[in-house]
Amino acid sequence: MEIYRSFIFRLVRNYLVGSLSAVFVIGTVMMVATLQIPNIQFVLLILIVVVSLLFMLAAEGVALRRQLGPIRKFFAQERHERAELSQMYENIHRFPGRTIYRIMGPHLLGFSIPAAGLTLWMISAGWLEFPSNYVAVAAACAILIAIMHALIEYFLTVRAVRPLLMEARRRGKQQYGTEPSLGGRVLVSIQRKFQLSTALIGLFPLFLFFLATFIRLQYMDHEFAKEYILWGIIVVVLGAGFALVGSWLLIRDVRDPVAELTKEMNRIQEGDLGRRAPDLYADEFSALISGFNMMINRLEMRQERNRQLLQSYFSTLAAALDARDKYTAGHSMRVAEYSLMIGKLSGMSEEQADLLYKSALLHDIGKIGVPDEVLFKDGKLSEEEFAIIQTHPVLGESILLQVEPMDAMADFLPGVRSHHERYDGKGYPDGKAGMDIPLFGRIIAVADAFDAMTSDRPYRNGMSHEKALSILEEGKGTQWDPYFAGLFIEEWRRREHLHGSSERGVS
Repeated sequence: MEIYRSFIFRLVRNYLVGSLSAVFVIGTVMMVATLQIPNIQFVLLILIVVVSLLFMLAAEGVALRRQLGPIRKFFAQERHERAELSQMYENIHRFPGRTIYRIMGPHLLGFSIPAAGLTLWMISAGWLEFPSNYVAVAAACAILIAIMHALIEYFLTVRAVRPLLMEARRRGKQQYGTEPSLGGRVLVSIQRKFQLSTALIGLFPLFLFFLATFIRLQYMDHEFAKEYILWGIIVVVLGAGFALVGSWLLIRDVRDPVAELTKEMNRIQEGDLGRRAPDLYADEFSALISGFNMMINRLEMRQERNRQLLQSYFSTLAAALDARDKYTAGHSMRVAEYSLMIGKLSGMSEEQADLLYKSALLHDIGKIGVPDEVLFKDGKLSEEEFAIIQTHPVLGESILLQVEPMDAMADFLPGVRSHHERYDGKGYPDGKAGMDIPLFGRIIAVADAFDAMTSDRPYRNGMSHEKALSILEEGKGTQWDPYFAGLFIEEWRRREHLHGSSERGVS
């Protein structure tokens, strides 16, 4: 509650300074400098101000208590529901905006109405001697003062609520491991804040000067004062137009670089690091955009390093698996290269092709769990031993499911589990057929079979590439996907014809 009490202290201090400055300094000075009335009537006017101020403070206190109620209750508790934390985080952000209504209401209703009523009563009783239309002018001044006070109070409150926001984030982190956030939602746009603020700052002294001068001229030349009204209105309208145009130009100068940075951040969020934000500015936004682009450069460098590390990890894992048997050395790498070739021939995107390549590198990872006496047996496997071999796709999937975070290997699981399925449904482990077999499984099956047929084994020598291609051709539509097997056969023969040789590997 210490943070909340500190917030209340700052809130009350800001309000009292703003209210007293607006009502006494501006209001009283305007009266003293403008009105020409006896001193006793000044005392009565100040008395009216004091009484009206008490009404205003009472109304302000009621409004403030209602607005602070949920916040006070929140910080009085130690534990909160996750939804309650998020809701209060948003409510605290909205509090400065609600301050405007809290200021405007008591000023207009709690101050202006009592002040106008008391002034008209004293005029009718003969205690004050000036035209009753001055009350309307005073009411207009009160509205201007209330608007400026609300504007100043808004920006002071924006700073005052920051410790509350930090405390809400701390509690969220402590209790649930995540900090509450608006998630990018805009509660008050920069354009709206700048346009209203700059327009009011420009119009406030102009309106105040117009009203004060009008009253002053009433004493000097009543007829000229009437003529002044039209002239003054024209000047005020021109000044208002200038203030509005100036505020629009200013906000556009701020809005454009902010919009550019927002667009670039959204693009980065989607994973696109290829472009940089254009540096078209000569003010502080130039430094901001330069830092933003430097951040993208660092992210791109880190992403590339992570990609290289991940690729190295996959390659090392595949090499470690292949190193168990000198006859299968390089098998996983070759299957990955063949699979990548098929994927590119089929028009696969770069991202999908990369996932296919990594899936193929890991396709035999489950053989880590197969006993050596079965995996390296020279002769023909028994039914029991072959059944053990057939478990390696499921073992591979189980191994990858142990990797954290849980979704890190999700894209590789289908290819690892299904690379021994047959197109006719006679494969393992699930007996899937045709298009029910995952895409990566159908591609890896072709690449794996070709390398297995062309590689040496302890019990046989590898067959020629042409013979292996012929077997693939015969098995199209039964053992292998006819489309992917056809792509591989056609491309391999094209390359052999082009190079005039039958070298192993894919260039």
